[in-house]
Amino acid sequence: MAEFKEISPNASAGAKLTNWFENRFPTAFDAYRVHMSEYYAPKNFNFWYIFGSLALLVLVIQIVTGIFLVMHYKPDAAKAFESVEYIMRDVPWGWLIRYMHSTGASAFFVVVYLHMFRGLLYGSYRKPRELVWIFGCAIFLALMAEAFMGYLLPWGQMSYWGAQVIVNLFAAIPLVGPDLALLIRGDYVVSDATLNRFFSFHVIAVPLVLLGLVVAHLLALHDVGSNNPDGVEIKKGPKGNRWSPNAPADGIPFHPYYSVHDIFGVCVFLMVFSAVVFFAPEAGGYFLEYNNFIPADPMVTPAHIAPVWYFTPFYSMLRAITAEMMYALVACVVLAAAFGVFKARMPVLFKGIVAVAAAVVVALMLAIDAKFWGVVVMGGAVIILFFLPWLDNSPVKSIRYRPSWHKYVYAVFVVNFVILAYLGVQPPSPVGERVSQVGTLLYFGFFLLMPWWSAKGETKPVPDRVTYKAH
Repeated sequence: MAEFKEISPNASAGAKLTNWFENRFPTAFDAYRVHMSEYYAPKNFNFWYIFGSLALLVLVIQIVTGIFLVMHYKPDAAKAFESVEYIMRDVPWGWLIRYMHSTGASAFFVVVYLHMFRGLLYGSYRKPRELVWIFGCAIFLALMAEAFMGYLLPWGQMSYWGAQVIVNLFAAIPLVGPDLALLIRGDYVVSDATLNRFFSFHVIAVPLVLLGLVVAHLLALHDVGSNNPDGVEIKKGPKGNRWSPNAPADGIPFHPYYSVHDIFGVCVFLMVFSAVVFFAPEAGGYFLEYNNFIPADPMVTPAHIAPVWYFTPFYSMLRAITAEMMYALVACVVLAAAFGVFKARMPVLFKGIVAVAAAVVVALMLAIDAKFWGVVVMGGAVIILFFLPWLDNSPVKSIRYRPSWHKYVYAVFVVNFVILAYLGVQPPSPVGERVSQVGTLLYFGFFLLMPWWSAKGETKPVPDRVTYKAH
């Protein structure tokens, strides 16, 4: 048992109260010191570094508003839609809580996409932060599952038919597909059993996983230290600053410096968030689709079924995989295998294995229906993010010191991702199909060719210490 810390009898009442708690709960105060007041972050953070704290804020908003929504929501196919209407019309401030929750879902993906893009720009996934990135990608995956299951709960037309389409995709998996789809639905069609399953996962199971991953993400980050726009490791630099002789010279305490920095970002975010909640909660049908204000009807199919905007880039990739597109994918596999066999330096035995594996993959691609490969591509578009730390071969981390043309590569990737998102909300068309097919190839080409293009070009000199200008 640790010894009690004494305090002067003349100390203020606040100091005495703090001392009383610290003597009885020292773990909490140690955690505060490790993760806040004595956690030294690089002094050159810019505005890109506010999105992590904003993601944490939106998570809290979603949990709090979700608790109040669950008090009045009925997870019953016969009453779910009416209970949402009851929340909107009769529960005091229920409309505000519901709109905060629905807007928060979109805001969550906005800040997470920007947070991940910052990691891409500054190489925050590189050694020694591989595990931080993996936990972050797992958070993104859990967030997608949470959003998909929550989307069914209003039991509107788009909720019902969107779930019907997505769950039916699992039936395309050979051998186990039909049984897997039946297990997910709990019935042969989306029904009350599906609603109850999705409700329990959305309210209990996935949030617990999400919270665990967030804690792991933060602990892993604070163990190795934060990256910065220069991609320079401050722990390897000189030691000693005005706060501690053992702290990195280029580090400053997270609290109060970056806590104030984040509070400013939170204020700006809440102004934008409130403007959307009060003046445009549907966001033109992107945040809340108009068809979802119609009760679910298994006998009436909407003219155009599309997921919410944050799923649409991956939905576009799913729709892009047609029987015709399969020949393009086969050609890509053959070209990649040919490059490995004729150009790569490897033993003859390995070249033979590559050739045989390519032949097997091509045979499977031609034998199995394109719908299944669409599901594979959609899932692969998320899973490939986990491997980013081992795909990037650039000798420097930050985009600041990479060849200038790398910025154009990243720009094309972002524009392509936005185009795929736009096409995902549009009805299918021949032109849209072609564009989404090219976009899918560009998306995967960005990652699969990264070991080659990231190592090309002449890098700029990286400074020994972080560059910083007061502002």
